[in-house]
Amino acid sequence: MGNIVAIVGRPNVGKSTLFNRLMGEFKAIVDDFSGVTRDRHYGKAEWQNREFVLIDTGGYVHNSTDIFETAIRDQVKIAIDEADVILFMVDVQTGITDLDAAFANLLRRSKKPTLVVVNKCDTFEKEHDSYEFYSLGFDNLFCISSGSGSGTGDLLDEIVSLIPPEDLVITEDAEEIPKIAVVGRPNVGKSSLVNALLGEERNIVTDIAGTTRDTINSHYKFYGKEFLLVDTAGIRRKKKVNEDIEFYSVMRSLRALENCDIAILVLDAQLGLDQQDLNLVSLAVKNGKGLVILVNKWDLMAKETNTARNFELQIKEKLQPFDDVPIIFTSALEKQRIHRAVEVAMEVFENRTRRITTSKLNEFVERIVSAYPPPSVKGKFISIKYATQLPGKSPKFVFFCNLPQYVSDSYKRYIENKIREEYDFSGVPITIYFRKK
Repeated sequence: MGNIVAIVGRPNVGKSTLFNRLMGEFKAIVDDFSGVTRDRHYGKAEWQNREFVLIDTGGYVHNSTDIFETAIRDQVKIAIDEADVILFMVDVQTGITDLDAAFANLLRRSKKPTLVVVNKCDTFEKEHDSYEFYSLGFDNLFCISSGSGSGTGDLLDEIVSLIPPEDLVITEDAEEIPKIAVVGRPNVGKSSLVNALLGEERNIVTDIAGTTRDTINSHYKFYGKEFLLVDTAGIRRKKKVNEDIEFYSVMRSLRALENCDIAILVLDAQLGLDQQDLNLVSLAVKNGKGLVILVNKWDLMAKETNTARNFELQIKEKLQPFDDVPIIFTSALEKQRIHRAVEVAMEVFENRTRRITTSKLNEFVERIVSAYPPPSVKGKFISIKYATQLPGKSPKFVFFCNLPQYVSDSYKRYIENKIREEYDFSGVPITIYFRKK
């Protein structure tokens, strides 16, 4: 279960500075992505070996005449719905403003764990001034300076204490049903795809309320296979609040990606693969999730010979180095090849759970290493002694050798490519570690 931490607050209190500080300082960063707009808005952070997705809502406030309405509506409502922990940021120099009080009101009603982060506390006097913020009605107050980073360590400690450790997260049996999430930008046809699948009533077993009110997990039986379809499009639409749909969609996809086994990334054939899709791909790869790419609205494309093949090559080029991903061309509207998408997702699930016995793996490793041994570095020869697949939900291999620090990235890629040629790991990220014997 992925944990989402959202930074909220009125404009100009330093949300983005804090975001950059938490992502970039203290090696807290695992990866970061460019968000919906040119600014970075979300990324995966790590502190004390605990990971969480950090979201800066700052970039999503549009210039509106009624800044109060926009700030509340776009940021807080969505953050309250989706986040597990909320960082409510205020500015010690201005004291409590009407907008702060309105934010506090909403957050208190949400009952979500909320930490009040008082920014610009860079002197003792200012720290003293910060006590007035206790009147907003929250217990946890943190004085920081997001510019210099002072106080952020304590804040991070508190954040991870509110996130359940991985080993306390309740997991089902190993025989659990695969979870397939449909993700992608707004208006690419996620709802049509899900509706086309859900329209076949004979497949549906039950509706299970998902992590949030809108993510619906439908339990399927399909050609003798069972799976949960995690719909991020939200078939039960909210009462139309004028949400920032783009941001909402990103939050939804982040949450679904963290909780699924396989992600079906839906693209619009006319728009192709853009930066935001690539962000979702890298998040899937980082989390070891299976991936299938669905190019929707293919019926609207003008076709010549090789149109699909060329389109596929373009996508794979952008996906490098992880380009071993099935790509399916569909039309949800015409119901073309939508079942193929599910079949392929189930194949990818099989690939993700594939285990290679240690004896078979070592025979294979001996063969590929003698065909192309690791290049020597500074006159030192690398000798790979032994390899094994680690237990876990996605394929991870560890290679024991005398000088792991000298194994180059290109040699790791060679090994990964050979593993992919020998065993079917299509659609699944592979992790390879080199360790000292």
